[in-house]
Amino acid sequence: MSRSLKWLSVLTTIGMLFVLIGGALVTKTESGEGCGDSWPLCHGQLIPEEITFELVIELSHRVVSGVVGILVLVLSVWAWKAIGHIRETKFLAFISFFFLVLQGLIGAAAVMWGQSDVVLALHFGISLISFASVLLLTLLIFEVDKKFDADSLVIDLKLRKHFYALTTYSLVVVYSGALVRHIGASLACPDWPVCTYNNISFPTQIHEWVQMGHRMLAGLLVIWVIWIAVLIIKHYKHQKVLFHGWLIALCLATLQVISGAVVVFTRLNLFISLAHALFIACLFGVFSYFILLSSRSKKNEIALNSDTEETINSKPSITVQ
Repeated sequence: MSRSLKWLSVLTTIGMLFVLIGGALVTKTESGEGCGDSWPLCHGQLIPEEITFELVIELSHRVVSGVVGILVLVLSVWAWKAIGHIRETKFLAFISFFFLVLQGLIGAAAVMWGQSDVVLALHFGISLISFASVLLLTLLIFEVDKKFDADSLVIDLKLRKHFYALTTYSLVVVYSGALVRHIGASLACPDWPVCTYNNISFPTQIHEWVQMGHRMLAGLLVIWVIWIAVLIIKHYKHQKVLFHGWLIALCLATLQVISGAVVVFTRLNLFISLAHALFIACLFGVFSYFILLSSRSKKNEIALNSDTEETINSKPSITVQ
């Protein structure tokens, strides 16, 4: 496999992380209106006359997103041509660029015409799907040289269903977290893990309900990850890709919860908040990889059953006289 393609895939994956973190930074610093209501220019100018902190944050995010968008397009086309024979490549190449464009359009619409917090909360999740697609493309590119064996796994249906359901559920958790940020509910519950305010430990208004809802959803996510870890340790410890991959998922889920708690304790420390966004992005990327492994496992299982049937049918029959 071309070394240049490998470098491009890694660079694009890192670039997508910067897009994700940049979007979170814009939200955290309330810089969404740093360029006024014009897009892609700032205040209708290529080089604005008055430079503010919010303008620098917003404009930087736009520039990074534009550059990374070009990288994603080049990577998609190059991967399509180089490893298009791998069945997942074309689908991942398409959705990585499609969702990146979609999140850019939502951001542009929010700047020019405004959007509700409910719609804006979709922005991060859509970027997350694009990032995961680029990450999977990168892994496919490195798999071609057999750097690690992840093409012959057989995962039982029960565990595959866990992966599918958990990945879908994680998007709900991500959306709830984005909604917390966009409606300004990050400190609606100043204590952790329960919502204690004015000596009341029960949510009493919408911001507290959104905050506590996100915490409960995130808590269930971690419990689910732990349960799957138990299943993998019990039945799949010998399969290194599954075992080590899910240990990474477990560590990321733990860091996600810890960083979420520290965000509250430090009263929205910016760097901790950005780390919180980084951990969930990486965790969703790992989940997406297990979806890829599950789809392959179904194909391998069908092939294995077919080979077994052929072996049985090919055995000579014995007639008892």
